[in-house]
Amino acid sequence: MYRWEIVEAVTAQRVFGIVRSAGPQEAVAAAEAVLDAGLRAVEVALTTPPALTAVPRVTEQRPEALIGAGTVLDDPAARAAAEAGARFLVSPNLHPEVIRAGHRYGVPVFPGVATPSEIVRALEEGADAVKIFPASAVSPSWLRDVRAALPQTPAIPTGGVTIDNAPDWIAAGAVACGMGSALTSGGAQAAGERVTALLTRLAQAR
Repeated sequence: MYRWEIVEAVTAQRVFGIVRSAGPQEAVAAAEAVLDAGLRAVEVALTTPPALTAVPRVTEQRPEALIGAGTVLDDPAARAAAEAGARFLVSPNLHPEVIRAGHRYGVPVFPGVATPSEIVRALEEGADAVKIFPASAVSPSWLRDVRAALPQTPAIPTGGVTIDNAPDWIAAGAVACGMGSALTSGGAQAAGERVTALLTRLAQAR
């Protein structure tokens, strides 16, 4: 798949899961729970030690899913994630070398931004979308105002997005939301029920 095709696939459901766990076994289990519930894309945060052993395990067991790597902070981490099979990279900050490294391997990159100036710089550096982080520090109305001036912004709010406010972010113009514990915690059954409910609400918010 080309980068733009991966971006379209990752954002098609308007949400992807974020897994942060104590270890790779827990990360695989959490990722499988939301994938079994119908989610198609999951980010495994590199704060999970060692996260890069979980990415290929989930990919092998769920070849149809899009498994990405999150909290990618530098060029070496971006390269290692791509070589481990990550289909997309997400960062909490804007580091041009991460974007360049991801693109070198044909992998889209969503860097973290918090201001209009950072959004513009990220787009100038070639970001495939921007992660609005932390989303809890702003609001859907903030994104709506920003997109009035920068309508070309493919925004993915992350950090504090909930099942209740995710539809508001989509209605404000976000292409997708990144959701962690609000979606993935509580075991397979609870996570599955939340995924099902959220996908229905997001479909109505488009």
